[in-house]
Amino acid sequence: MTNLNLWLSQTQFFLSLGFFSIFLAIEIGLAWVLLFFKIGASFSARAGWTDAYRFWVRVFALAVILTLASSMPVLIQVGSLWPALMDKIGDVAGPLLAGAILTTFIFKSCFLGAMLFGQRYVSERIHTVLVLMVAVGVTAAAGWLTVLLAWMQAPAGALLVDGQYAAVEWGDIVLNPFAGWMFGLLLVVAALTAAFLLMGVSVRQAFRHPLVEGEHLAFRTGLFAAMAGVVALAVAVAGYGQQVALHQPGKAAATAAYWHSGVQPDLVLAAWPDQARGVNRAALLWHHAGGRWLSHDDKGVPIGLDRISGMAPPVALTFWSFRLVLAAWLAMAVLAWGTFWRLRKRQYDPGVLSETWRRIVAGMTFSGWVLGLAIMCHMLFGLAPYAVNGAITLAEIVGDTSPNVLMAGLAAYVLVYAVLLYGFFQLLTHIVRYGVVPIARRRGRA
Repeated sequence: MTNLNLWLSQTQFFLSLGFFSIFLAIEIGLAWVLLFFKIGASFSARAGWTDAYRFWVRVFALAVILTLASSMPVLIQVGSLWPALMDKIGDVAGPLLAGAILTTFIFKSCFLGAMLFGQRYVSERIHTVLVLMVAVGVTAAAGWLTVLLAWMQAPAGALLVDGQYAAVEWGDIVLNPFAGWMFGLLLVVAALTAAFLLMGVSVRQAFRHPLVEGEHLAFRTGLFAAMAGVVALAVAVAGYGQQVALHQPGKAAATAAYWHSGVQPDLVLAAWPDQARGVNRAALLWHHAGGRWLSHDDKGVPIGLDRISGMAPPVALTFWSFRLVLAAWLAMAVLAWGTFWRLRKRQYDPGVLSETWRRIVAGMTFSGWVLGLAIMCHMLFGLAPYAVNGAITLAEIVGDTSPNVLMAGLAAYVLVYAVLLYGFFQLLTHIVRYGVVPIARRRGRA
């Protein structure tokens, strides 16, 4: 098995999983936003809440379709790229995947159609319950997958016997050390993805015309969600980082670009880690400030990459993916709180912002995708060379597909995903430009 084969398999899987995750984030985030709009419409006589719901439910429906479509390649690649994986962790992964599929079937099949197409036939109260059930369903389905990915980071509650994991204590599996923090990251990233999408689209609408009530409410919802989200993200990343330091010394050392154990750790703000020579080139340092997030041995000595015994993750990729997370967080925080400060006395109307600031907000429309992909990159590539931390390596489970076939498959996936992204952007642009057609009334119901 060549390194090229392994890297192509990782790249192809990350591409498919990443494409799936960006629309899953929109789906989860908008599901709860739509519920908020429905509750606002129920407790207020303002028609803007209903208008906001009718506009954004179209975007939600697009995200649902693309999430479902992109989940199929991920499931296929689990078997084609990593054929030995389920044989080794099937006793744990099987029930969790079954839970995700069953939850998706129950909630989406039973409630999604009624939510999207049955608003004319049910009361507003019943329709609000349907929206709630869909939001709970998509979140719960993603929660099962998050538990599985978290368990692979810290395989608690199962025993490895003859190269296969056997589930022993499901409470420990579901409540593994990473589960809560990774689920929190999922929800926060989904909230920020939806928030900046709301803000960006509303600002684009403000370039065309003064915002109507529904558009203004959508912008304000996105703004306050973004402000809360960046605070919550700092807490979630800090908690995740503590678990990395406790359970993944290689990832912790690679994130900090810390090469030599026992040396007083500096906080490396930026550098080019040279893994071959074990040094940081062109490093920007904060001296003696980098030990907090490193693993320590029983004597309290920080563990560097020199003690990982050749099982270190790709240092540069792990290092820079985490810096990208921090950069995206900082940009989001500055934009969200800066926009709030500028509009706090102006009724939160984005139309009064300067053209430059509005263009910056519009440019950050899909910044949640950058954040989510950077976090996923750090989690997955930082775990390498393991598939299950400390126990099962990627080399053990990768298939024997030739590099030429993998490259052809990767090119095909890139093309298909590019077409789907283009279609999503075109449809989003269309509804931003022309709005939506109101739902016809029947028997006095909207």
